[in-house]
Amino acid sequence: MEDFAQSLAFEIKKDIAERYFGFRKIIEEDSSDYQQEVIDSALSLETEIGFDLLRIYSLLQKDTLIHRFYELTGLGEVLFFDSYVSTSPTIRKRLFENLQVRGFFKKAQFQNMFFDIYQTLYEHVENYRTRIAALIEDHEVIEEEIKLFYQKNDISGIMLFLRDLDGDASTAGTMSGGMSNGGTISMETKMRMHAPDSVEKILPVLPSIPTASAIRSKLKALTEEAHNLQPELDLNYL
Repeated sequence: MEDFAQSLAFEIKKDIAERYFGFRKIIEEDSSDYQQEVIDSALSLETEIGFDLLRIYSLLQKDTLIHRFYELTGLGEVLFFDSYVSTSPTIRKRLFENLQVRGFFKKAQFQNMFFDIYQTLYEHVENYRTRIAALIEDHEVIEEEIKLFYQKNDISGIMLFLRDLDGDASTAGTMSGGMSNGGTISMETKMRMHAPDSVEKILPVLPSIPTASAIRSKLKALTEEAHNLQPELDLNYL
C-alpha cells in the first residue's frame, strides 16, 4: 500500500511538473521570439530609416531646412542627426553610392534624388510601423499568457501540496525545496515570470508620414531652397 501511495504521488508530481513547465516553456519561447523581433526592428530602424534620413540630411544640409522637413512630415523627434555626418563630403559620397541620378539638369537631378529617397523612407516607415504594431500585440499576448499562467498555477499552493504529498518538509522533492513558509515564498519569488519590456519603452513609435504626392509642392519648395544653397553640387561627381 505504501508503494502504491508513493507511485501515485510520483505520478501526480510528474503531471504537475509537465503542465507547469510546458506552459512556462511556451511563454518563455514567445518572450524570446518577441525580444528577437525587437532587436530586428531596432536594426531596421537604424539601417533603413536611419540611412534614408542621413541621405535627406545630406541633401538639405542646413539645420533649419532639416527641421522644416520634420514639420512637413510630422515625423516627430529628429532621429540620427549628426551635423558632421550631414556635411562631410566623404560620408556624402558613401551615402549616395549606387543611387540612380535622374534628369538632365542639376536642379532636376537634385529634386528627383530627394523624392526617390523620400519614397523609400515612406515605405520603410510604413514597414517599421507594421512591425511595431505587431510587437505591441505580441507583448499584450505575453502579458495575458502570464496572467493565465498564474491563474492556473498557484506556485505557493503547488509547493505546499507537494510537501503534503511527500509527508515531510525536510525530505521534500526537488520541486518543493525546503518547504517552510519562508522557503515557499523564496521559491515563488525565484520562479515568478515577468513579461519583457514593452516595445514602446525600447524603440520610438513613429507616426505615419504623408505620401510624397500629398505634400509635393511643399517638399519641392524645400528642395529648391536646399539646392540654391549649394549650386555647385553635382550628384554625378560626389
